[in-house]
Amino acid sequence: MKFFLRDVFVAIAGVLVLIQPLPAQESQPEKPKQFIYALRLVPRLYADANWTPQDKKVLRHHCARFQDATKAGQLILAGRTSESGDKTFGIAIFQAEDEAAARKFMEEDPAVAGGLMTAELHPFTVALERKNP
Repeated sequence: MKFFLRDVFVAIAGVLVLIQPLPAQESQPEKPKQFIYALRLVPRLYADANWTPQDKKVLRHHCARFQDATKAGQLILAGRTSESGDKTFGIAIFQAEDEAAARKFMEEDPAVAGGLMTAELHPFTVALERKNP
C-alpha cells in the first residue's frame, strides 16, 4: 500500500505539472521586411527641355519625401544612375511592414503619383552593407 500511495502521488504531481499554464512566451515584434523599387522616367522627360515647372516641383517633393523617410529610418538607400534617356533609372531600398504597405509607399511617391516616373516593386534583402568609419 505504501508504494501504491507514493505512485498515486507521483502521478497526480505529474498531471498537475502538465495542466499548469505555460509561461507566456515573449512575442518579439516582427522585423520590418525590405523592399526595392526601380523608378524609370516617363519618355517625355528624357530631354531636359521637356521638364515643366510643375514637373520640377513634383521632383522636389519626391526628394523631400525620401529625405523624411531616411530620417524616420524607413528608407535604407536611394539613388539613380548617371546615364541619360531611356538608360537612366533610380532605386529605393526601404523597410515596410508587408507588401501592401510597401506598395502603398511606392505608389504614394510623388514622382510616381505625379506621373513623372513608373515604378516596379520587388521583395529585397540587404545582405551586406558597408559601415561608415
